[in-house]
Amino acid sequence: MVIMPKPMSLTPELVALVERLEPDPGPEPGTEEHSDADVDEIARQLLDQHTPENLLVFAYGSLIWNPEFEVDTHAKARCDGWHRSFCMRLTRWRGTREQPALMMALDRGGSCVGVLYELRTPDLKSQIIRLLDRELDAKPATNVPRWVSVKTQGGPARALTFVADTNGPAYAGRLPLEDVAAIIARAAGHWGTAATYLQRTVAKLEDHGIHDRNLWRLQELVARHIMASR
Repeated sequence: MVIMPKPMSLTPELVALVERLEPDPGPEPGTEEHSDADVDEIARQLLDQHTPENLLVFAYGSLIWNPEFEVDTHAKARCDGWHRSFCMRLTRWRGTREQPALMMALDRGGSCVGVLYELRTPDLKSQIIRLLDRELDAKPATNVPRWVSVKTQGGPARALTFVADTNGPAYAGRLPLEDVAAIIARAAGHWGTAATYLQRTVAKLEDHGIHDRNLWRLQELVARHIMASR
């Protein structure tokens, strides 16, 4: 007997009930945007650490459903020593000062199955800068780039990804899942709601055949919070 997968509780229609945009409050006091020179230097340091023939990027969250770069190939991969966690506090983008959101990052421990993208380009630095412009948060950053080892069906590889700096100002630590759900169900910023971010991430992971049990439980809890608030 074939067991059909259970549909998601957090549907696009349910998320649409809470979708809204909030004004952008700008960087937190005491932080600033990275300058072009900052980003260029970070890219240079990354290439000093590792200079691949083709850039591999390990995606575990929004890069899966909104990569914003041209991909040559992609495949499932596992990164050991890191796990998905809503451990970054956001006061802009998908949250505000009054109602902060949480964003997913890779935190220490466990393992994570994601999507490994291969970007064929002779200009590695420009591709890395493009990723940094998208993924780096305010300076000093909490979501930071790192080369990690990943495992694929074709063997081990080294890929660029973004992980949480536990000493970063936006690091929220490991929160109970129910607390995370309550925050995600309510938060929104000038990029939209945290619930949309979660819904799209879980849906796209499932499309790639990746079932994250923790995120699956989280989307169920967020759906309950939204329905209870209507």
